Amino acid sequence: MVSFFKFNMAKLSGKATSKVAKYGPGSGGTYPGHIFTKIAGQEAIPKLASDLKYGSVLITGTNGKTTTTTLLIKLMSKDIQIRKSYENNILNSIVTALLSQKGDLGIFEYGIRDMTWGIPDTVERLIKPIGVVYTTISQEHTQVAGVKNPFESYYEAKRLLSKGMTRGAIVTNCDDPRTAFIGIDKSNDVNVNYYGIQTDSIEDIGASTIECPECGKQLDYSHFYLNHRGIYACECGFKRPEPNVKLVNVEFGSDKWILDIEGDLYNYIAKKNVKFNLKLNVPPFGFHNIYNTLASITAYATFTPKVENIETTVTDIFNNLDMSFIPPGRFEVVDIGGKFVGLGQGDNGDALKINAMFMNQFIDAPFEFIYTTPDDKEEEIFYDHYKVIKSMNPDHIIVVPGRQSIEKAEEYFNIIKEDYPDAEFYPLSYDEMSVRIEKLNELARNSDYKYVIMTGCGEEQAMWEEIKKKMINR
Repeated sequence: MVSFFKFNMAKLSGKATSKVAKYGPGSGGTYPGHIFTKIAGQEAIPKLASDLKYGSVLITGTNGKTTTTTLLIKLMSKDIQIRKSYENNILNSIVTALLSQKGDLGIFEYGIRDMTWGIPDTVERLIKPIGVVYTTISQEHTQVAGVKNPFESYYEAKRLLSKGMTRGAIVTNCDDPRTAFIGIDKSNDVNVNYYGIQTDSIEDIGASTIECPECGKQLDYSHFYLNHRGIYACECGFKRPEPNVKLVNVEFGSDKWILDIEGDLYNYIAKKNVKFNLKLNVPPFGFHNIYNTLASITAYATFTPKVENIETTVTDIFNNLDMSFIPPGRFEVVDIGGKFVGLGQGDNGDALKINAMFMNQFIDAPFEFIYTTPDDKEEEIFYDHYKVIKSMNPDHIIVVPGRQSIEKAEEYFNIIKEDYPDAEFYPLSYDEMSVRIEKLNELARNSDYKYVIMTGCGEEQAMWEEIKKKMINR
């Protein structure tokens, strides 16, 4: 156990550092946390985390972490003062927030790609969260430091973030068999609140089944909502749990969507069940953000100490929401003089599928697909991407390297060219990013097609955001 003197010296040093550090996105950097752990050691973190009146909530998953965290922060900040961290997905970013901010509850995004770098069991032991929120888990982001990791290892790393919990609540997506299984597996230890979709208005007709996380056999789906998310069951007895918070109706419009949401769940802070009904008017922010909305609302209703505010707060936040809540680089459709260009990151099959579904709402004429490829050793991502591209069946395809390897991008292009003989390839260098950005902007702007979708891999925020700026400002 760390000494009283060393702990306080580390705390004072970390706080002093936080006042002069250059703050990065979300938490304000990681250096103060590094200073604290350097002086006091990791085993001093539980004492620091115990400063929180209620404890910490960690948000993880493959996609949707940052958006869900952003929305949850907006909701919870209406009720109590919080300490927060997002986008900086390492332990020191959480420690920095604990040191440099004030608040009774911590809300921390925590991305995990493997057990070695992500240290999920260590984070759970040191932070001792009262909640873990799971968005969705798919076979993406399994490459770390140039090494491809088995999906089983990646999945287990996500599970480890909550595996040691003996108090609190797990909030998880019941439409995703993998995150649902985590909840079912932990239901004897902690409370579990599930969220999901419960309407036939949303259906993915191009999805495929996955293996049962319980027995490994192929799941039987009666309805697909989005990729592997849907209503499913297995002969072993594993099946989709009933959602505590569910979307029961949706009306899609060109300028707004109306979401009807019902909730009946256990609030961990107040130690009681709460019910609510919501009718929300939101911008047309994409199908994936329906899940992020459900995740954030479920987490808020699970951990707010002011349960009487749930309906009022949620309605106020979402009815006044604009597209600025979406992190930089994410997919948007831009109108440039009557030409509609959908662009943004889609660095895995799940993300690109979502982008395609969003773009399909606009397309009513021939269209062009400008595809930015994954890298070497990312063939799985390419084939997931290509399945989506072929399902859209664009009238013309342009291929550009999205990552570093031009040679691998050309290999992917040659596969595409077998099905689309008039496809074009532009071998743009990753090292000359400004040239690549300018050319991608030019290709979209000068396209012969009224509708253009430009997505795939790339610098997840910087590249896409810069292209958007150039496109809008001209």
